[in-house]
Amino acid sequence: MNHERIETPWSHVYLLTIIAQTGSFTQAAQRLQLSKAAVSQRMAELERAVGLTLVQRTTRSVRLTDAGQRLVDDTAQAFAHIADSLSGVREQAGQPRGLVRMTAPVALGRQHIAPTLEALFRRYPQLRIELELADRLTNLAQEGFDLAIRHVSAPPDNHVAWKLCDSRTVLVATAGYLRRRGTPEHPSELSTHDCLAYLRTGPAQWLFEQAEPGRAPREPQRVSVAVQGPLRANNSELLRDAVLSGLGIAQLPDFSAGAALRAGRLREVLPAWRPVGFFGDAIYAIRPWSPTTPRAVQVLVEHLRQALAGGFGV
Repeated sequence: MNHERIETPWSHVYLLTIIAQTGSFTQAAQRLQLSKAAVSQRMAELERAVGLTLVQRTTRSVRLTDAGQRLVDDTAQAFAHIADSLSGVREQAGQPRGLVRMTAPVALGRQHIAPTLEALFRRYPQLRIELELADRLTNLAQEGFDLAIRHVSAPPDNHVAWKLCDSRTVLVATAGYLRRRGTPEHPSELSTHDCLAYLRTGPAQWLFEQAEPGRAPREPQRVSVAVQGPLRANNSELLRDAVLSGLGIAQLPDFSAGAALRAGRLREVLPAWRPVGFFGDAIYAIRPWSPTTPRAVQVLVEHLRQALAGGFGV
């Protein structure tokens, strides 16, 4: 008995899928830039390798046998995956191009993202970005965004996410306000102060935690306090400017308050207590889940990761 093994030529299997799509040896040959004789020879080699007739030809038509159709059906998904992978690799090798629609918080976008884009465009001149600044959370898929910059503690599980940097929330006021109204020594004292809260539904409730000496690291003391004041707003830059005018105390993300704190225009209040549960602990780039990420999105994410790597200096 002849035990010689005949290797299956996978390019021949792909040729069979093209014959199934075109229904013609001639059109399959044209699509793959082969001669009609080469197509016939490769089909004969494939049939010899599998030991079955795969294609039935007449003078007028080409039809796959049941075995041929099964082979095409069973390998279609694999060839589609290979095509997607090749497309992704080819895209990585080329110059990033095309439009990326991105959304980001107003303060973060204005102060820390927009100023870096000139360098990105200089490096990738065929890249285009539409940047929508909004503090509201958006549904990326429904609104057609390719990427969102989010200030969260944990990204959603059904999205692709890249952590760009850490972030923290700071409680701030001006020196003038603290001289006039006194400096709080404990979060509970905030109930008697003018507190400028970020606008969300329901009463303003601020939560703080402090890791006390002798307590286990996972058992911080927590204090919740209901606050009120003359102004609530849904934009951290607006609240920061209201604090700078001496109007009251506010919780702000570090990317909004950092410059004023470094310049001494704002002071951190209750530095031994950490505001929790309101703004996130990190900045993430998030996109709807997909098996591949466009090259333009990849270079934008890497650019933002490098631009924000140092955090916000608070």
